[in-house]
Amino acid sequence: MKKTTLAQSARNKLISHILSKKSTSTADKPSIASRAATNVAPRTSVSDIPEAYVRFDQHPAYEQMLVSKAVSTRLGLQNPFFKMHDGSASASTLIDGREYLNFASYNYLGMAGHPKINQAAKDAIDRYGTTVSASRLVAGERPIQRELENALADVYGVDDCVVFVSGHATNVSTIGHLFGPRDLVVHDSLIHNSVLMGIQLSGAARRSFAHNDMQDLERILSEVRTQFERVLIVVEGVYSMDGDIADLPTLIELKRRYKAFLMVDEAHSLGILGQKGFGLHEYYDVDGREVDIWMGTLSKTLASCGGYICGDRALVEHLKYAAPGFVYSVGIAPPLAAASIEALALMKAEPERVTRLQHNCASFLSMLKNQGLATGYAQGHALVPVMTGGSIQAVSLSNALYEEGIHVQPIIYPGVEEKAARLRFFLSAEHDEAQLEHTVQVLTQTMKRIGK
Repeated sequence: MKKTTLAQSARNKLISHILSKKSTSTADKPSIASRAATNVAPRTSVSDIPEAYVRFDQHPAYEQMLVSKAVSTRLGLQNPFFKMHDGSASASTLIDGREYLNFASYNYLGMAGHPKINQAAKDAIDRYGTTVSASRLVAGERPIQRELENALADVYGVDDCVVFVSGHATNVSTIGHLFGPRDLVVHDSLIHNSVLMGIQLSGAARRSFAHNDMQDLERILSEVRTQFERVLIVVEGVYSMDGDIADLPTLIELKRRYKAFLMVDEAHSLGILGQKGFGLHEYYDVDGREVDIWMGTLSKTLASCGGYICGDRALVEHLKYAAPGFVYSVGIAPPLAAASIEALALMKAEPERVTRLQHNCASFLSMLKNQGLATGYAQGHALVPVMTGGSIQAVSLSNALYEEGIHVQPIIYPGVEEKAARLRFFLSAEHDEAQLEHTVQVLTQTMKRIGK
């Protein structure tokens, strides 16, 4: 039998196996009765079950949220979330008919709403429609999907790429599928929620190391590496709450020494780091193949929606045939793929966008520091936090700036620790120096006025 025939036969068997897992995957799980026995006190009849267990309005987490909202209302604080924007949001945005300076969108390179990107999406709709209507495993590929994946793989200098329909789901499904109870995931203490959810799904053991502390990471690896089969180290290229970057050369050295995989979340790195905006590997001048799993999103620099994994061919093929978030989800919509392809092409054709963003980030951070404001771990990449010391202070400052025509969101507990509450300023290549200077001036005056 020919080699290609054998390969096709193997793929067919794998597809059949994956599609049958929905009906068989519960076989190895504990029974409902056994799980209930370990988590809930036994009751003699259904009538003994409290009404709260069938009421969403009595869910403990929802009740806690209502308490927080009530406290805010009593303190006279307006809810800063879910404001309604009209039109695309870049350096400025329109809310309730008023224009605001905007620092609440990660439209880093000003691609969202760009005429060429809009046109590319419209052309894709005309050719392919608004959706591919099924999983790519079931319904097949569209050329535009593979074009995007090939373009992203080229950025990282690796074999291949697979695109998911959600950035959060990309991390959850990838980590949740590739690792299991005999494995260990070691992550930075400030890692994104999607990574934590992926680890929880996988059943792998979990350890965190102090933020960007390579000595602490090595301590953990030296103590426990031999107790597990596969070990994954996960970091972010640019940390989404803090604006600092991972130490890639040291991470590569450690993953080699301790025989571990290395995964880098580039959600806030692509388009931000490196002369061409190619991310952390370009910033450090490191071969992209030195990292085992490159993850990123399409919703920031690439003006679309979704996530991706780049790496070697075996990794990508494995995920395409078996990762639940890909296999059991519709393929990326043609207009979204087209938008990201065009955004990536524009980033390459207009590197001055990357240069402007990097200048704006460094300039804004310098202005804040010159005013004596606390900016946490910020290094001047993509976003800059201004620490407020508490959630109430962050919300009240955000509201006060909104009244002054500046839209910036508070990051509060439980998104961060209470003492680490902050305003998070997303910078864009579209901001100009005068807007940044005005914002720092208003911010400084407002903080003095309200005593923050």
